[in-house]
Amino acid sequence: MPEQHSTKPVAVITGASSGIGAATARALAAHGYQLALLARRVDRLEELTDQLGGPAIAIAADVTDRDALVAAADQVEQQLGSADVLVNNAGVMLLGPFGSTQREEARRMVEVNLLGAMTATEVFLDQLRDGDGDLVNISSVAGRTARAGNAVYAATKWGTNGWSEALRQELQPDIRVTVIEPGAVATELTDHITDPAAKQGAEQLYTQLAITADDVAEVIAFAVTRPWRMTLNEILLRPTAQTG
Repeated sequence: MPEQHSTKPVAVITGASSGIGAATARALAAHGYQLALLARRVDRLEELTDQLGGPAIAIAADVTDRDALVAAADQVEQQLGSADVLVNNAGVMLLGPFGSTQREEARRMVEVNLLGAMTATEVFLDQLRDGDGDLVNISSVAGRTARAGNAVYAATKWGTNGWSEALRQELQPDIRVTVIEPGAVATELTDHITDPAAKQGAEQLYTQLAITADDVAEVIAFAVTRPWRMTLNEILLRPTAQTG
């Protein structure tokens, strides 16, 4: 007999081991979603699924590895059913002056932030089309306000915004597309910056005014739980004290 799945909607979240991804898992669990949590750090995912206490699975998957994402999509469909929501949250913010010394960081940001989101979407697209699906892409205020020291990071986020808008037009009315553009959020993003001056500046800013990952997660949950007749296509949110 074919495996019987719950009638509860299924949400897939990349980069779910910490920060906005983990907070979004908690927020959507509270709305009754089944969850497929994807990240490289599967031990942290398993801790989160234990905390959630509801239908949730932890899947080790790097968004730069298409084979891993294909395997993840198969596992989601077999264990939970087709994905109703995909949250492309996996991302890195490796700030610093543009140049040869940062070429590895630049490539990593493009591969994770932009190509990773594209690959995850391509892999899960048929599942989202099976029902009225929601595609949520986590961009940034840096997708609107590029500045010195964030050239490649901004490029990935401007790219995410343009790609998301094109998909909004291409996929409607079968799939709703929402792009979320947070300002400073207290997550692990700043921990991985390798340029000392950029790291110090980012940490100072974030310490002074960052909002929480839960703040962003509540907005995501609000967007995907709106009646199907409407879409929140683009949401820009900043700490109240953030000027740029």
